[in-house]
Order: sequence, then C-alpha cells, then structure tokens
Amino acid sequence: MPKARATSRDHAPSPASHPIVRGIDTGTQFSEIAGVAVLLIMTAIVCYEVISRFVFNAPTIWVTEISTYLFVALVFLGLAVAQRAGGHIQVEILISTLAEPRRERLEAVGQWVGLLFIAVAGWRMARFNFSEWVYDTRDWGLLATPQWIPELPVTLGYLLFIAAVLRDLFLARPPEKPWRAWATPVIAGVALLALVLMGDKDVWLVRGALDAGTVILCIGVFLAALAWNGPSVALPVLVIYLALGVAFEMAHGASAFWMGATLVGALLMLLVLGVRVALAMGVVGMVALYILMPQPQLPILADRSWTSVNTFTLTAIPTFVLMGSLLVRSGVTTELFDALIRWFGRTPGGLAHATVGASAVFAAVSGSSLATAATLGSVTAPEMVRRGYSRRLSYGVVAAGATLGILIPPSIAMIIYGNVVGAPITVLFMAGVVPGLVLAALFMATAFFWALVVPGSTPKERAYGLGEKMHALLGIFPFLFLITAVLGSLYLGIATPTEAGAVGAAAALLLCLQRRALTLKGLYEVAVETVKVTAFLMLLVVGASIFSWVFDFLRLPRAAVEAVTEAQLAPWMVMLLIGLVYLALGTIIESISMMLMTLSVTFPIVVALGFDPIWFGVVLVLLIEIGLITPPVGIVLFILRGLSDGVPLKAIVMGVLPFIGVMLAFIVLLYAVPEIATWLPAQME
Repeated sequence: MPKARATSRDHAPSPASHPIVRGIDTGTQFSEIAGVAVLLIMTAIVCYEVISRFVFNAPTIWVTEISTYLFVALVFLGLAVAQRAGGHIQVEILISTLAEPRRERLEAVGQWVGLLFIAVAGWRMARFNFSEWVYDTRDWGLLATPQWIPELPVTLGYLLFIAAVLRDLFLARPPEKPWRAWATPVIAGVALLALVLMGDKDVWLVRGALDAGTVILCIGVFLAALAWNGPSVALPVLVIYLALGVAFEMAHGASAFWMGATLVGALLMLLVLGVRVALAMGVVGMVALYILMPQPQLPILADRSWTSVNTFTLTAIPTFVLMGSLLVRSGVTTELFDALIRWFGRTPGGLAHATVGASAVFAAVSGSSLATAATLGSVTAPEMVRRGYSRRLSYGVVAAGATLGILIPPSIAMIIYGNVVGAPITVLFMAGVVPGLVLAALFMATAFFWALVVPGSTPKERAYGLGEKMHALLGIFPFLFLITAVLGSLYLGIATPTEAGAVGAAAALLLCLQRRALTLKGLYEVAVETVKVTAFLMLLVVGASIFSWVFDFLRLPRAAVEAVTEAQLAPWMVMLLIGLVYLALGTIIESISMMLMTLSVTFPIVVALGFDPIWFGVVLVLLIEIGLITPPVGIVLFILRGLSDGVPLKAIVMGVLPFIGVMLAFIVLLYAVPEIATWLPAQME
C-alpha cells in the first residue's frame, strides 16, 4: 500500500512548545517555587514564635508582621499556580450542558471577561505600590516596614496571573497564523508602555467620568481577544461589559432595592456564563465602582486586594491545609478506618458508622471538608462497596461525613467568618464542638436506620474479638498525637488559633518522617497543593471584599435591616427566609464564596434581631455545609465522583439526600435550643 502523504499539520509544533507558552510557564514555575518557599518559611517562623514564647519566655517582635507579609506573597504568587492547575472555582450549570465547541467558546468568553478585571486590578495595584515607594509609606508595626516591599508580590502576582490566563486561552484555541499568536503580547506591551508613560496620575478623557487608563485596558483586552479568538469571542465580551454598564447606569440613583437587585442579578449572570466565582465578584464590583459611585473609585481595587489579605488571622488557612495534606501522605487515615471498623463490629451499617467516626476525627485535625472528602472518598467508599454496601449509602455517608470538616474545629470556614464579622476564633471553634459531635451521631443514626429499612443495602458484618479491637487502637494514636498538638496547644494557651495550624503542620510533618512516608519531592507536591488551595480561597476573599465594599458604600445592608425592621416579621420568619436564601444559593454557588458575598447583608440583619453572632456562625456553617453536598454545584459531590470508579453522580446525590434532611432538621433544633452551640463557649467565660 502507498504511504499516506504527510501534511504540514502532521509536523506542526505542539501549542505547549510555543515560545509564548514556554515563557509564561517559566514565570509560573518561578511563582510556584517562590510560593512553596514562602509557605515553608512562614510555617517555620510561626512554630519558632510558639517555641520561643512558651519554652524560653522570649516572644519575638517580628514574627506576626513578617508571617503576614509572607502570607500575602503566598496568596498572590499562587494565583498563577492555581490557574494552571484549574483550581479557580466556576459554576458549570450552563457550560456543562454545551457541546464541546460551544463550551470552549463560552469558556474563552469567561476568561477574557475575568482578564479585564485582573488587568485593571493589577494596574491599580502597581500605581498604589509605586506611590507607597515614592512617599516612603511605612507600617505602623514595630518593624516600620516600608510598605512597597510586602506590596510588591501583589503587583507581581497579578501580572503572573494575567500571563497564566493568557496561556490557557492560547492552549485552548491556538491562533492559526503566526502574526495572530504574537499580536496579543505586542498589544499587551503597547498597553503597558502607555500606562507607564501616564505615571501615577489619572488622565481624564471626561472629567470625573472616564479615564484614559481604563480605556486603554478595555481596548487592549478587546483587541487581544479579537486577535486570538476572533469576533465570536471578542464581541460577546464587549456585549457583556456594555450590558453591565447600561444596567448599572439605569440603576444609578434608584432605590436601594433596585441597586441591590442589579448587583446580584449581574453577579448571577456572570456565574451562569461560567466566569470564575472570585473574578465574577470582582468584575461586578469593578463596574459598580466605576458607574454607581459619585465618580470612579477604581483605587479601591488595589486597597481591597491588599487589606483583605493582609491579616495575620488568615495565615492559619494555609497551615491547616498543609497539615491535612501531610496527614493524607502519612497513611494513618487507613489505619484509623480499620480501627473503627473493628470497634463497630456487627452493628447494622457498622462500616458506615466507622466512616462517620473517621470523618469526625479527620475533621478535628484538618479543618477542611475538601480534604476530608478526598481522603475518605479514596479510602472508605471503595472499601464499603467492595464489602457489599450499596453505592448510595457508601458515597452518601462519605459525602455527609465530609461536611463535618468545616464544623468540628479547627475550621477554615469559621476562621474566615470570624475574620469578616470580628468574632473571636477560639470561641467559634468551641461553639462548633457540640453541634459537630451531635451531627455525627445523627449521621450514624441515619445509617443505622438505613441499614434496617432498606434490604440489601448492607452486608452481614463479622464480629471482632476484644484482642483485635485493642490492637486496632494503635491506629488511633497518630490522630491523638495530632489532636493534642493542635487543640491542646490551642486550649492550653501555648498557641493562638492562628498559630495552632502551624503547630499541627509541624506535627504532621514529624509523623510523616517517623513513618518514612514523605520524600522531598512529596513535600514539594504537598506544598504546591497547599499554595494552590490557599490562592483560590483568598482570591474569593479579595473578590468578595470588593463586592461587599460596594454594598456597604451604597448602604444596602442598612437598607435591608431597615426593611426587615419595618416589615415587623417574627425573628423565626426572618431566619427562615435567610436559610432559604442560603439553601437556594448553595445549589449554584461554592460555599465559601456564598458566605463571603452575603455576610455584609445577612449579618447586620441577624445582629439587629438580637441573635448571638457565635450561634449564627454555627448555623451559617451548617447552611454552607449543605451547599457542599447539594447539586448542581456541591463540590464534595464532584470530588467523590472523580474519585469513584464509574459511580454515577445521580447515585451519589440520591445517597446524600437523607443526610441533607437530617442537617435541615438539626438547624431547626439549633434554633429551638441555641444552647447546643452556646453552652460550651459560655463555660469558657
């Protein structure tokens, strides 16, 4: 047979080998290495502070300030890393239903829409950074640090983030002609040069209404989208921004209700179109700052980027994530599960009870529902199915158990809640203990009745002797060690809630080393994963901070409180409405995003009605827990679907529905008996 004739396409180089992509990959690799180094240094110096203060009674004057600055660098240098790994969260309601070509086109539209926000925020941050250097602004802390130094990674991080987004756009739909491939870098270079020549002063095209810098960036992004993806992508990007501008202009000067409805409607529109959640909040906030204010207030983008993350309290998040990742690497979770299996023995649904127990223990050391779901979803669910449990019960109980990760302390969600509303983190942690244990018991009871009521859902379990049970307890000791390190150091006053995460990460590292379960390569991989998770969580904080600043400036929270007060609704009716709103949002929006974008409105209402902020923190966490396991967005469901061997999403959803009912009933119980959440914190006083 004659050989097929080779074509130029057969010899075309891979898009990943293009100089543009390779150059961006080099920058992203730099940010990854820098992020890992910053994470490990930050964790080390926080541990040093704890030891120096507790053992030698010699507290430092620099750790708090330096670790906070390192955290800021970790967050923004990690944005590009998270982008490359696909870590930034989006709502896939519409995108998941489209055929591949349309899906790719809509994805590109969403990326370009978000890119304009990143570009404007990066430009404003660079100007802010430059002015801090010119005026030699210094921190109020004991070190009097020149502020341009810790702010520089924010500017650099935004630039690397822009490059990472452009890389993904290039790889998704590579331009066919060489001149098109190089058009976007040239456009970016020209725009950057024009902005540099403008300096740090606004050049107004229309005084108080239109500045040249924003126009340059808008034109640059549109031309870049046109060059790389053509009019089928560039025109929808233009239409989206024009629609936002027209809608906000029409809402300008309207009632608080209509302005709030316009903001929320615009946000929901962007989320449905697939714009990443954090960037959607940023885009809405940016357009509102430009149109709904008396005059454009774009410097707020830089201010919120810096101040929303420059908080020592939030440094606990990466250390808790690091601890959970190290714990997974150590392999002790499998031993814990085996130990619980032996102790629950022949109880109907015994393996399900063991899964809930393992979830509760793991939650007590990781603080993350996602880490709990990833760990137990790869260990316990397949084991339950292998032993004859139904897939619905197996994955339903794992999904439900994973939600305990943000209720039982330490809890990343509670850290963020406390930071936003000003509630003490330690008290919030204590408030979550009893509800977490009660909810775990209710999950076990649900599995017990499931095993009794649904024939064939569970196999006949074997009994274990006392000797086997006692030997299995050895598998629990590593967890006791970690719980002692984290909660013991916290409640004995050795470490603050913020420092406890670093102590736990160090303890988890020692455990991995003792078990020879970690290499240098493994440590690097764990650190990279931590950088990625931290970056996408904190970008949500930045986007929500910008979004909520607009709400606060327009006095929408105050208007909401006044409306509720004037309506004279019973407190239980208001709480019911708030709960229904959160349950509805939980079906389409990721949990932390939902909490951050709504607290500026719901928290003042709750406080005005006289509810305890600590109690509301527990209720709110329960509501967003339900969001984690509610389709179509419930991220825990997708984690379990990805870890399962062909188990359909429908089976996982059907399995988790009874547990959602239990959680809703428990929220009602918490309203009727608030002491379930407030009793333990009251004992601390």
